[in-house]
Amino acid sequence: MVYSGGSVPAVVCLANLCVALCVGAALKSDVVLENSATTLNHSMALVQRMEALLTQGNGSDVILRVQTLNTDEVKVIQVHSLVLTLQSDVFDELLQTRNSTAMVLRESPDCAAVFDKFIRYLYCGDITVRLNQAIPLHKLASKYHVWDLQQGLTQYMTQHLSSDSLMGHVVSWYQYATQIGDVTLQNSCLQYLSWNLSSVLQSAEWSSVSEELLLTLLQRSDLVLQSELELYEALEAWISQNQPSVEAAKSALKAIRYAMISPQHLFHLQKKSSVMLKYYESVRDLLFLAFQFHAASPIQLAKYFDVNCSLFTPRNYLSQAWGSPWVINNPTRDDRSFSFQTQLGPSGYDASKRVTWNALFSPRWLPLSVRSAYPEMGSLQPTRTDGGRPRIIVTPATSSPDFAGVSFQKTVIVSARKQGKVVVRHVYNFHQSTEEAGDFLLEADLQRRASEYLIDSSLYLHIIVKPLYHSLIVAKK
Repeated sequence: MVYSGGSVPAVVCLANLCVALCVGAALKSDVVLENSATTLNHSMALVQRMEALLTQGNGSDVILRVQTLNTDEVKVIQVHSLVLTLQSDVFDELLQTRNSTAMVLRESPDCAAVFDKFIRYLYCGDITVRLNQAIPLHKLASKYHVWDLQQGLTQYMTQHLSSDSLMGHVVSWYQYATQIGDVTLQNSCLQYLSWNLSSVLQSAEWSSVSEELLLTLLQRSDLVLQSELELYEALEAWISQNQPSVEAAKSALKAIRYAMISPQHLFHLQKKSSVMLKYYESVRDLLFLAFQFHAASPIQLAKYFDVNCSLFTPRNYLSQAWGSPWVINNPTRDDRSFSFQTQLGPSGYDASKRVTWNALFSPRWLPLSVRSAYPEMGSLQPTRTDGGRPRIIVTPATSSPDFAGVSFQKTVIVSARKQGKVVVRHVYNFHQSTEEAGDFLLEADLQRRASEYLIDSSLYLHIIVKPLYHSLIVAKK
């Protein structure tokens, strides 16, 4: 029977589809005996027959002509209207309004390239995705209202932020998420970029960062990187390569926290940085304030300036002056402790002063009232198995009058291996104990050797100590 124009009756479509699926199909048998039943699952065979149905075009009643925009390229796919209407209300509407057996769909080059994979998903319910295919497939799933695929791709992108790619993919995923208003994916990308910024700054992906994303990153205090100088040098490279508008360049340079850069390096930037020389007037006051910060004690500075602003707020710097890495082997075995030193603060006035910190890790923390004292740092305590949660305490070894007017925020960075790459898994902030954070390693199963929080059965931490200054008077504006 041949039909020209109009749609093929649904009964005919259903009959053809059933015949195609039933040929050679295994029988399903339910045997009821003494209230017991056996289910024979042949779903995988059904998927294979559905894929063969698409590949061979048996019983097809619709021809999709997928035209790539701005080209003469056309991809022809034979499909079954019943399958498409069951999976997509958009296809259902398009099929009802068509006037021939052929239907023309116009798609962008990236979407046209993966359209056959998209159609296969409608038949089989599974799909193989590569990093560079996630966005076009997500576009198609959104356009044709295939919501399960859309949600699955969002989850895929969230879980594959750390995967290796030649030119990087997190920045493009962030920009796409911003464009479509996917806040969950947008925040996941932004958090990954912030917590792994050092590696991003060294990658080819850095030059593709948009002005909007650049300014968003520069305003954050949770950036994990070696130093503020590293951030300035990366910004200088970005400005030189992207040639942004004057206002965008000025806004970005003003977001650098110059007080966190040593006076020696600031002098060097003033004389040697081409970007600094070009935009010097826009940051002159910030540089002057940074030099004042390095020349006077923080207490004196706090009498005249508002030191409670971002200029004097450290980010998460990994350099030795700010903290120390700590690798804990077999972390569930017993309590551990170690000592490390940091600078008193980033001010040049305090450049020669050091603070010794004692850190204690307990896999199952119990109240101090039921714990034995720790007479020596590094002593091991018997393992407790009766309750408790992982906890870290960081305290100064001694008190000092230099601590006046400043509080010390501690940050613990937990690294993990994902897709073969070591990345920051979590960042916790507290003043003395991780108990303040409330969720420290809450979901981590440290007993399991293959735990996502462990690398080769070890817990990889980095402790950072950040001085936060307090104004002694209200700064005059």
